[in-house]
Amino acid sequence: MVAEVLLLRALRRSTAPYLLYSAQNIRKRYPLPFRWFERPALANAHAVYVCNDEAGEIVREKGLAGTARYLPLGVRLELFSPAEREAPAQRAAKTIGYVGRLEAHKGVHVLLETVARHADWRLEVTGDGPQRGELEALARRLGIADRVAFLGFASGAELADRYRALDVVAVPSLPTPGWLEQFCRVAVEAMACGVPVVGSASGAIPTVLGDAGLTAAPGDVDAWDERLAQALEPKAWRMLRDRGLARAGRFSWASVAREQRDLYDELLPQAPPRRAPHVLVVAYGDPAPLGEALAALGPDFAVTVVDNSSLPETRSVALAHGASYLDAGGNLGFAGGVNLGLADIAARGHDGDVLLLNPDARIGADGVRAMQARLARESDLAAVGATQREPGSDADVRVWWPFPTPWGAWIEAAGLGSLRRSRDFAIGSVLLLRAEALAQLGRLDERFFLYAEETDWQYRARRAGWRIAVADVVATHEGGGTGGDPRVREGHFYGSAERYVRKHYGALGWQAYRAANVAGAGLRAIALPGARGESARRRFQLFTRGPVRVEEAMR
Repeated sequence: MVAEVLLLRALRRSTAPYLLYSAQNIRKRYPLPFRWFERPALANAHAVYVCNDEAGEIVREKGLAGTARYLPLGVRLELFSPAEREAPAQRAAKTIGYVGRLEAHKGVHVLLETVARHADWRLEVTGDGPQRGELEALARRLGIADRVAFLGFASGAELADRYRALDVVAVPSLPTPGWLEQFCRVAVEAMACGVPVVGSASGAIPTVLGDAGLTAAPGDVDAWDERLAQALEPKAWRMLRDRGLARAGRFSWASVAREQRDLYDELLPQAPPRRAPHVLVVAYGDPAPLGEALAALGPDFAVTVVDNSSLPETRSVALAHGASYLDAGGNLGFAGGVNLGLADIAARGHDGDVLLLNPDARIGADGVRAMQARLARESDLAAVGATQREPGSDADVRVWWPFPTPWGAWIEAAGLGSLRRSRDFAIGSVLLLRAEALAQLGRLDERFFLYAEETDWQYRARRAGWRIAVADVVATHEGGGTGGDPRVREGHFYGSAERYVRKHYGALGWQAYRAANVAGAGLRAIALPGARGESARRRFQLFTRGPVRVEEAMR
């Protein structure tokens, strides 16, 4: 086919750029006449996209003058999705899973020998192939036939259900002179289902897993024993599950399509620059901070102010700075105010990026342009936040936070919250939203009255394969948007936390999250003196009663 393309280009005297694809991760010298075509094809190609790093190295060695770009294969994340579950208990039986062909180079015998060392481990094998009879005989010789299930082939929803029933998925592939794993779709499907993966340190497997899985030396039973046991340890299991779910988003078909489109765009004339973002501010209460925020921003951007407090003074401030003013007619909460503003902006013909700006945040026009430049450079970014400092003290404001999870709540209850430093979402005080991501994901969830709206939106973005970034710009944020009463602030904060956890982890996940907070706050209420003890007592009472119930009573 490559020869045909080269011939057609020559006959038509075409200079249009062309791309090639390669998955070949073993160095081979092709026979004549094929290698006559290979070198000129690579030398004139503008790019080759590959599904493993080794394939990129090989095409460069063979004369590629253009770009070698890693583009993974895609997985249907709407099918391969996680189930609500806890880490396997220490003393419970553990289920290891294998999915794939039953052939010698797939290394399933290594799993059988490893499982034979643990009376509380069982193995479920999905797939079929010429080695099945040999593997069944090996299971009998090892005395573990009653703990090994050969389940045969599965696909679609049945395969996803099998993944979700496992504690760990193993990919024990063995390299041979003529074969290496070129991608390893099984690892991606397992991560998307929330199941930790242990794979061979061979071929494309380590690249696919990244830091979201563990690797073991191919064929080394001792190494596999150690790695599988490590993955089954509850703390490591939860960490690998979280990382795997986050990494799986990279392999969604939407994400792969965006990366492939980016590659084509690089070879074509550049598209026109992105339209300047529309700035959306949801105001409530004292209009003075709003005036300061609009003054710092300057006149370079269209601005819409949604007023949740319906104050004539807020209207005057907005109009004085050239902003459009919307009276919400009542306190809709942050999500409701944002959605009202987005609808109004769309009705006026703006279909570009939108900057969410808190009245207590300050950023200049140059900072906004830097944020959008970052958004334009990286087409898989759904949102870009801003580095921020506290006004006056110039202290750094923490802008990156991990997503709330039931197991994360227990880590924090144990006083180990400093370990939860993953960069999952950026705070919404200064947050630029990509137009394409808004179109795909929709607007904010109005069930969140205050807090967690941007967390939920960014979680949905991550699951859809988008990334989040924070630009290094000059911005400030004072915080404390609900005023000085900590009971009001905490009621809204933890009420939104309950809604978030229930939405993404279900009733069981919420009960685990709630129990962690009751336990942690109860212990601190007893042990801590002064204001810290009082804060812990308030939180204990809040979670005992139920944060949503408390928040609704405040309205």
